[in-house]
Amino acid sequence: MMDENRTSSIDETKGLTAKQVAESRLQHGENVLTPPKRVSIWKLYLEKYRDPIIRILLVAALVSLVLAFIENEFVETIGIFLAIFFATTVGFYFERDAAKKFEVLNILGEEQPVKVRRDGNIIEIPRRQVVVGDIVLIEVGDEIPADGTLISATDLQINESSLTGEPICNKAVAVDKHSQQHDNGTTYPADMLLRSSMVMNGRGIFRVTAVGDKTEIGKVARKSTEQTDVKTPLNMQLDRLAKVISKVGTTVAVVAFIVFLGHDILTNSAVWQSDNYLKMAETVLNYFMMSVTLIVMVVPEGLPMAVTLSLALNMRRMLKSNNLVRKLHACETMGAVTVICTDKTGTLTQNRMQVSEMFVTGEENTDLLYNALALNTTAELNGDESIGNPTEAALLLWLQHEGKDYKALRSAAEITEQLPFSTELKFMATATKDYIFVKGAPEIVLSFCEIPADRQRMIQQKLRSYQQKAMRTLAFVYVRRNGQAADMSLRSLFIDRTSPLPRFTLQAITAINDPIREDVPAAVRQCKEAGIEIKIVTGDTLATALEIAKQIGSIDEREQAAQTSSADHTSSADTCAVYQAYSHALITGPEWAALSDDEAYERAKAIKVMARARPTDKQRLVEMLQKHGEVVAVTGDGTNDAPALHYAHVGLSLGSGTSVAKEASDMTLTDDSFSSIAKAVMWGRSLYKNIQRFLYFQLVINLSALLLVLGGSLIGTEMPLTVPQILWVNLIMDTFAAMALASLPPSREVMYDKPRKQSDFIINKSIATAIITTGLLFFLLLLALLICGERQAAGMQIHELTIFFTTFVMLQFWNLFNAKTLESHHSAFHRLYADRGLLLVLAIILGGQWLIVTFGGKMFRTSPLSLSEWLQIIAATSLVLWAGELWRLFKRIRDNKAKQ
Repeated sequence: MMDENRTSSIDETKGLTAKQVAESRLQHGENVLTPPKRVSIWKLYLEKYRDPIIRILLVAALVSLVLAFIENEFVETIGIFLAIFFATTVGFYFERDAAKKFEVLNILGEEQPVKVRRDGNIIEIPRRQVVVGDIVLIEVGDEIPADGTLISATDLQINESSLTGEPICNKAVAVDKHSQQHDNGTTYPADMLLRSSMVMNGRGIFRVTAVGDKTEIGKVARKSTEQTDVKTPLNMQLDRLAKVISKVGTTVAVVAFIVFLGHDILTNSAVWQSDNYLKMAETVLNYFMMSVTLIVMVVPEGLPMAVTLSLALNMRRMLKSNNLVRKLHACETMGAVTVICTDKTGTLTQNRMQVSEMFVTGEENTDLLYNALALNTTAELNGDESIGNPTEAALLLWLQHEGKDYKALRSAAEITEQLPFSTELKFMATATKDYIFVKGAPEIVLSFCEIPADRQRMIQQKLRSYQQKAMRTLAFVYVRRNGQAADMSLRSLFIDRTSPLPRFTLQAITAINDPIREDVPAAVRQCKEAGIEIKIVTGDTLATALEIAKQIGSIDEREQAAQTSSADHTSSADTCAVYQAYSHALITGPEWAALSDDEAYERAKAIKVMARARPTDKQRLVEMLQKHGEVVAVTGDGTNDAPALHYAHVGLSLGSGTSVAKEASDMTLTDDSFSSIAKAVMWGRSLYKNIQRFLYFQLVINLSALLLVLGGSLIGTEMPLTVPQILWVNLIMDTFAAMALASLPPSREVMYDKPRKQSDFIINKSIATAIITTGLLFFLLLLALLICGERQAAGMQIHELTIFFTTFVMLQFWNLFNAKTLESHHSAFHRLYADRGLLLVLAIILGGQWLIVTFGGKMFRTSPLSLSEWLQIIAATSLVLWAGELWRLFKRIRDNKAKQ
């Protein structure tokens, strides 16, 4: 077996032998990330039955089944079982459908070719076959296949943004072979290469030290699939609702049973003062069955279907707006989000370096500057794709924007020598037949020139303004190849320094940055208006992260002033002590890790920017915020984001992100746009409103029907609705109402509300008042109609019962308009044309009621109504809508006066 010492003693010029490869694979395994264990389809389906409302319905269904055998009437029982089956199956179908889309989106390329040295030959093998000890050769454009330690490197720059958020890291071989080079300003040692990072510049050779799950990305992937105890706000609300319904239903049933049985014992002496024990038992059983019926009536059996339909419809609609939802409840949870923890690179920024400003310093020939940019580089452009160092590619893009073809400029010139950029030199030089062009760090390159003092001050001031905005700065100089510089090589000029440098001429200085996405500031502003706080957590430097926070508006002006003054007093962007003297809003990953749990808990809410963060830092921040009662969403595209994505209430990965990040997330932003997050919040809040609207609508019907049963029993009148009629009413308040209210489009108004508290009950005070008020009014109206009919000489005949039935249905018809505008000041007719689902359902209810009344006959116990009777019923019941309209008008007038 191979151990670490034997691995490090491998001949670097020959690599592993076939025997060593087999031994290493046997000991360390294949270079494959273990996918998360898939839950069986049946287990996923059965999970749907753990919903608290579904559990109550199952109990109600079982009780109903017992009563059905006693009464030999199974229609109601079948209806409840169908409601349960439909709600659970629809939810399961949509989640499975999303999972399939996700799998298509998330294909791993384990067959990607990798160049390795084995048995003295350089060969290409699939990434999955790389083993510990392999000697791997890398160059520009390659993806690092496994973790390893550098053996040799030439101008090697790595994009570690998928793990640390850093787009560019300079890598070098450790000076001491027995210890790793570790710059405190970087997240990982300078000689350490990480799987899934990309080579942006230079080339290198490294020895593999870890493969598969033992790599850094593998460790993060495992962390991102651990089970969590985080419950969604909607689950918590439904748990509370289930408990309330259970208590109310049980209380009403017990009280009704005691009252009615007691009333019967006191008034029915013929039974209770006799020895007819069979009749007594029958009476007790009848009142018991009535009590159980009351429990069944209290349970809103349409709620699971309404929730499922709402979530499913939103899932489909959000996909059209570039949000691929993998878990149904994530749709609604986005509406409860109070904090968004976002990474920087690729989420807030374009992950593409661009020239922010090119400051040409004098009257020098601009054509010569164009030549300097085109020749003194190793980058290439392939359409919109850049190859090589992102900073150099940004210069070529700027050149392209100026209308210059860098390839034509290169082909027209004759490059005689080139000195690549290195971390030691901090500049790059290219020689042609006539000129030497140099570009690099201004503090180095400017020393090659003799610049007048006043101009030097102006240039330094310009550079400081760039650097304070966390931009990368470069200076460009040149010298004509004559006299002293005519025959000297670049190495003799800049490395050996065998003679003094010639006098160079300054051409320009430039500022390069990774610009923020155009839609981000507006989206951040919208989120802040909605009461959502934005926290930036990145592996980049504190100065860069702080500047991004300023640009997107996540830090207010008072804090910006504090940060600016602190920046003037510190020489290092990562020296956070001075920053903290002004504000608790900034912290670095190492400082965060050094805090105790109590200190971290106290600090968490105040943090707005965390720089140099490692994966576990972001996850810990999420956990601390959750302890504060915050509903946390996390956005990210890198593997470093996966643990936090998994532990958050909602994990939002980017479509262009890593497979591990997507696997850990609840939603994927397919367009990588931060503005899609604001849309998701709007959808989530609107969905929650729709669920509240459905609850209002259904509980009004349940309450009025419940009171009718109780009231009718007290006055000796039974519920004047047949089973088929009750099924039609159930269809209206379950399926149709769920379809109508779930399909209501999102409203931008919800973005001006503050996030609801997790402790807030889904049925708030105003909704409860509306339910009780409307339910009582419906009950009194229907009871009056029932009493009037009973007092007629012939009692309530089929025609009167048809009027009662139609009145009951039309009250719900008009109340759908009030449900649509629940807790809104808008008229029910506001944008009614956009509520196509509602209009369709209203047409179905009205048309269906007419068909049942006209042609129902014996099946529905109805008789046709005349046109005048229809008009009278419609006009009388429409008062429900007009009363609501007057109330909403009053609220609009009151609010307008308050604003003045």
